[in-house]
Amino acid sequence: MKRSVLTRYRVMAYVTAVMLMILCVCMVFKYGFDTGESVTFAVSQLHGVLFIIYLVFAFDLGSKAKWPIGKLLWVLISGTIPTAAFFVERKVVREVEPLITDGAARPVKV
Repeated sequence: MKRSVLTRYRVMAYVTAVMLMILCVCMVFKYGFDTGESVTFAVSQLHGVLFIIYLVFAFDLGSKAKWPIGKLLWVLISGTIPTAAFFVERKVVREVEPLITDGAARPVKV
């Protein structure tokens, strides 16, 4: 597996998590203070598009890392829970980094 697959996932995990937190704040202002409807609409549309990109990159990473379906679903769903993507991303990186080749020759055990 190449490092770029992991990097794409990491970037989108952070972007999606930050956008979800921003969306939550916008929702508080929209429903709690009855302000910011147009901002909330724009943020929700942007978050939706970014979340779809996150799903594609997470699925790509999971298929290349050969995750079982349960783990893949957990990683995909973590993008819908505020702050969960930060924690799941760290765990995924620790697990996937040893699988990265980047074309470098691996030492052969004799």
